[in-house]
Parts: sequence; C-alpha cells; structure tokens
Amino acid sequence: MCIFFVTLIDLPRQAFEKLISMPAYGGKYYSLTPDHPNKISDETYVELVKEHIMFKDMSADSYLVDAGIANDWPYGRGCYCSEDREFIIWVGEEDHLRIMAMKKGHLLNGIFDRLKNALDLISNMDGLTFAMSPDFGVVTSCPTNLGTGMRASVHMQLPKLTAGGSDLKAKKIAKPLGLSVRGMGGEHTAIGADGTCDISPSARFCISEAQIIKALYDGVKALKDAEDAA
Repeated sequence: MCIFFVTLIDLPRQAFEKLISMPAYGGKYYSLTPDHPNKISDETYVELVKEHIMFKDMSADSYLVDAGIANDWPYGRGCYCSEDREFIIWVGEEDHLRIMAMKKGHLLNGIFDRLKNALDLISNMDGLTFAMSPDFGVVTSCPTNLGTGMRASVHMQLPKLTAGGSDLKAKKIAKPLGLSVRGMGGEHTAIGADGTCDISPSARFCISEAQIIKALYDGVKALKDAEDAA
C-alpha cells in the first residue's frame, strides 16, 4: 500500500471515527501532527510513552532516519487508544499501522480473538487495504515481520532466571523453543528490576498465527517451570 504525505495526515480521521463511535472500542486519537485538532502536549506525549501507549521519537533513532522511515516526523504520527486502554493502533511508526491488543491475565486465546475481530473490522474500512503478497504474506517495513506480520508476547516475571540483571539463563531455555527474551521496552532494553521480561516467538514467516500462539504458550509454561525449579 502506497501512502502519500497528504493521505498520511488524513488517515487517522478516516480510520478511527468509526472505532471511536463504537461502544466496544470508544477511546480517542492522540495526534503528534502540529495544528491537528487532536494534537497532544509534550507532557502528555511523555506520559503516553511511559505507559507504552505511544511510540518513542522516531527522529532520535539513527537507523529509522537513515532508512527514511522517520521522514516528515512528527507529521502523520499518532495513536488510537480504546476506552479500556487494551486496544491500540500506532499510526506512522515503522509501519503505516501497527495494531495491538493487550490484557492482563493468562488467557491467550481471548486476546487473540479480540485482535482478530478488530482486524476484520479495520480491513473492511473504506480506503484501507492491507499490503499482502501471495508469496511472502503481510508486507512490512522490517523484513523480520514478513509472513503473518503478527508478534505475540507475554510479560512475565523471572527473578531467579534473571538474577543480577542477566538474561542468559532465560535465553538458554527460550532459544531452543524459538522464543526471544528482551526487556519490556523492546529490543536492546534491560530486563526489569523485578525480573520482568518480554517473551515472544521469533518466527513470523512460514508459520501460522495459531502456531505462534501455541509456541508462546508452550514456551511460557517451560520458563515458568524452570523459574519454579531454580
């Protein structure tokens, strides 16, 4: 899907008015675009980043700048957040749309179902077409997300396996299971002081969404067993 500058600026209004009007979603759109009617203050932006609702300043990332992904920052950037703050859509980050569902708890199928229902709704909105390749699946800016384009993760505390701030023990268990272990802030971030890690399957390509969820379930169970036995 090719998006020109004017379309990028107008996309949030087209995409989210329907979501905001629906009782199951509600919420609001937070814009970073200067002079946008939903433009937020710098203070609000910092708070949303801390809450992991909004993404970080892309212009401060040299990799995104060199790749051209941070062009025109902060125009056309922002995020939609549902009323219950459990459904979020990033606009204009690494991909045109990054759609996320999250919930505290351990029932993976419930959160997967909400994501699936939301994707069906969004993909049927006028003017929105997901970029799909018959050979490679979902087309994304990062090649590692080709395929399903779906990343599923769980935040869990592993204080024994990460004692001293090292994630080596956790990674030793996770890697053979096809799982990545990283900090709550994403790649290249530290494990939480309480041992909280972000656990997710590494594969997106040549694997189904159901297989990703199954791999995450099996991996989390193995890590919990190892943590309890440590």
